Amino acid sequence: MFKKILIANRGEIALRIIRTCKEMGVKSVAVYSKADEESLHVRFADEAVCIGPAASNESYLKISNIIAAAEITNADAIHPGYGFLSENSKFSKICEEHNIKFIGASPDMIDKMGDKATAKATMKAAGVPCIPGSDGIIENFEECEKIALEAGYPVMLKATAGGGGKGMRAVWKEEDLKKAWEDARQEAMACFGNDGMYLEKLIEEPRHIEIQIVGDSTGRACHLSERDCSIQRRHQKLTEETPSPFMTTKLRNAMGMAAVKASESIKYEGAGTIEFLVDKHRNFFFMEMNTRIQVEHPITEQVIDFDLIREQILVAAGVPISGKHYIPKLHSIECRINAEDPYNDFRPSPGKITVLHSPGGHGVRLDTHVYAGYTIPPNYDSMIAKLITTAQTREEAISKMKRALDEFVIEGIKTTIPFHRQLMDHPDYIAGNYTTAFMDSWIMEAPEEE
Repeated sequence: MFKKILIANRGEIALRIIRTCKEMGVKSVAVYSKADEESLHVRFADEAVCIGPAASNESYLKISNIIAAAEITNADAIHPGYGFLSENSKFSKICEEHNIKFIGASPDMIDKMGDKATAKATMKAAGVPCIPGSDGIIENFEECEKIALEAGYPVMLKATAGGGGKGMRAVWKEEDLKKAWEDARQEAMACFGNDGMYLEKLIEEPRHIEIQIVGDSTGRACHLSERDCSIQRRHQKLTEETPSPFMTTKLRNAMGMAAVKASESIKYEGAGTIEFLVDKHRNFFFMEMNTRIQVEHPITEQVIDFDLIREQILVAAGVPISGKHYIPKLHSIECRINAEDPYNDFRPSPGKITVLHSPGGHGVRLDTHVYAGYTIPPNYDSMIAKLITTAQTREEAISKMKRALDEFVIEGIKTTIPFHRQLMDHPDYIAGNYTTAFMDSWIMEAPEEE
């Protein structure tokens, strides 16, 4: 087992990993930028090292600084959390070269799955259902036109190096393809320095359903059931739940086995997620693989009583998985609480938290790094907490979430708590009748007069 793990991340995920390290008797090292000096992950780690100024590219993305922090603290492993360097093959390789275990995917796995066109080709070869479209990166617009006609409109253009909805364009008719092609490539180059594009048939009325998997060094993998992530805004997830209200036993078995096949075909090691689009007829198609822990991993932990961070560490240390596939026994919902104003186009709202009252009670979990008096810096992602409720049934989990949101008080900044509270009362959400297009027609009720 590792003696000391450095967490190359910040905020709630860094604190989450530190807690599991302490429970396992493993020393933890926090790294932090100057903007995060007062964050709880710095306070609760066994050691903490400042790695640079507020800007991510000078701190949390600065590989040399993180490796130096690991060396001066004698850390024998690095956990990257999610985001930042978690899916950076160069970082994974440099850790390997410095005899520091990267608790995540190997450089080869990250490269195979990080490029969406390559990932799709790999999954097709493994027999995993894929969305019709281009077999790889499209060479030119003429080829794009031909593939779009073969797939049939509507189609979706996607940046091969994309993420977070950047470099994506839906095209409903042929005459709109040229402009979408040019706009998507321009945005992809600006965001990722890579304007490579591929094309897929646009799946109408889709659900975004992902399967949590864990693989070990022997090449075996198991699945830990699904999460429904269809409530999204501009391709950014807002809330997730497990099990999916759209799921059937037959579909879960088929998707779970496809995810295991995908993982074992590349001998994937560690925790990862196979993401699928599922159409209204419950046909499912591979979308992408995330070679890291996910933001929404707590709901899986809640419904199967399983510590995914602990499993990541054990697998990285060479402990084989049980090989058992897990089926949820409970129902769990996660609401991402962001420092954003939902009444003003979700505009970021950094600043000082003056009052904070956390919800509690049976079946309520809150993952956060903030507290009263903490100042949220403007330099990073706006998520400040994850509120999770778990119960015997979906109806009870929703009722519990309503109560927990009513108890959750954060003053001094704007948050997405009012959005989630209204969502929990929406008849289509209550009925489980939603797709990834749900937010396109969302009209929030006006805020109450103060």
